[in-house]
Amino acid sequence: MADTEKITINMNAVELGKIDLLVEQGHYSNRTDFIRSAIRSQLEKHAVEVQQTVVRSSYAVGVFIYDLAEFESFKARNEKVKLSVVGLCQLAGDIPASLAVDVIDSIKVYGIFQASSEVKEALTKAGKVL
Repeated sequence: MADTEKITINMNAVELGKIDLLVEQGHYSNRTDFIRSAIRSQLEKHAVEVQQTVVRSSYAVGVFIYDLAEFESFKARNEKVKLSVVGLCQLAGDIPASLAVDVIDSIKVYGIFQASSEVKEALTKAGKVL
């Protein structure tokens, strides 16, 4: 994947100590390796539920990058887009906020949404971010 997102979690001392013990015993290379492994395990456990929701709700899964030319093309065709993404949705930095508001009917991203702060603010004010 093009980008990763940093997350912060709070754990109690006992849980953290157990992770450190597993790392010291060589089961994992470090705390991050343990946490990533645990997350992957849970995602695999719930893969069917995720897939059913993606299909039922018509989410696109993956990395989606939109540039200014695409948005100008949508606008020229008077086409409104509904962006429903699981993964990464990136709007190029040169897309003006007014164009984004004109073109986007609604946007819902589970994962990472990258756009200029002006575009994010305009979409939020216009009630297009779900």
